[in-house]
Amino acid sequence: MQITLKDIARESGYSVTTVSRALAGYDDVNENTRRHIATIAETLGYQPNLLARQLRNQRTQTIGLITPAPDDDVGSEFFSQLLLSLSSAASRVGYDLLVSAQSAGEPEMAAYRRIVGGNRVDGMILARTRKHDERIAFLKSLNHPFAVNGRAAPDEVSDFAYIDVDSQAGIRAAVEHLTGLGHRQIGLILPPPEMAFTEFRHNGYCEGLAAADLPYRDEFVRYGDLMQSGGYMHANALLDQHPQMTAIVACNDLMALGAMSAAQARGLRVGYDLSITGFDDIPAAEYAHPPLTTIHQPMHEIGKLLVKILDSLIRGESTEQTQILLSSTLVIRASTGRRKGGADD
Repeated sequence: MQITLKDIARESGYSVTTVSRALAGYDDVNENTRRHIATIAETLGYQPNLLARQLRNQRTQTIGLITPAPDDDVGSEFFSQLLLSLSSAASRVGYDLLVSAQSAGEPEMAAYRRIVGGNRVDGMILARTRKHDERIAFLKSLNHPFAVNGRAAPDEVSDFAYIDVDSQAGIRAAVEHLTGLGHRQIGLILPPPEMAFTEFRHNGYCEGLAAADLPYRDEFVRYGDLMQSGGYMHANALLDQHPQMTAIVACNDLMALGAMSAAQARGLRVGYDLSITGFDDIPAAEYAHPPLTTIHQPMHEIGKLLVKILDSLIRGESTEQTQILLSSTLVIRASTGRRKGGADD
């Protein structure tokens, strides 16, 4: 049997109106009365009509996330980790998470128009910022609450709420780790050029080389696609053109795992003949063969902070900080080792 407000009113001795206002948290109900009514409601097993509450508050208690379509497979491991962290954080503060998988371009923007324009969510989470990001421009034009996992590109203004990891410092640390092991011929596989974080990671590579007084060589740099197959292809191209290369920095773990496969297919021992680093620290990195040296992203903390900031924006509350840059952490594993003897060039 479903417990109603009338049942609580009869048990408590108060009117249905008082019971309703007490359970809704209105401040015109005495605190002792509110607690008494709440205790009776809990004892009876009352379940509030959430739909009615949402209509009254004009809120859905839902936040949205649009991920790449499965066929795109762009960083699926990364988005799986982000989804887990967001869903956990959202549930703790009373939100459901609406997830839609869409291909980039018009299908993705149509989903934003459908979900946001249809008032199906109170706010949106965005991930992997792009240069001149039309998703951000769209949400800003509607004044719709949103928070982003990632800043704008270095030459653009980050005038929105975001959580980001200092990937420039992270890649610099990876390069300095390799130069500290004696490596001088270090290749780089970047994310696609349209991604906002690509330039940060490129800058980190340049800073790492400069710290070791090594020249920047454009032919050592290739743009990948964030997928394992892309890492495999670009590592093969670098090693074909520069067989003297002893290390490769891949700017995400999937490309690093692909680069490891390419090296092993050539009979090279990863961590001995060729050192490889990644970025993200997805679960597969620790269990790769050999385990992958990478830059750790604290996905649990990122999800928690994104939801916290978005909740404040939805409620219209002021928050101390809506732009947070987290430190990156180098995790050293067996995929990197000391450079073997040989002449530099």
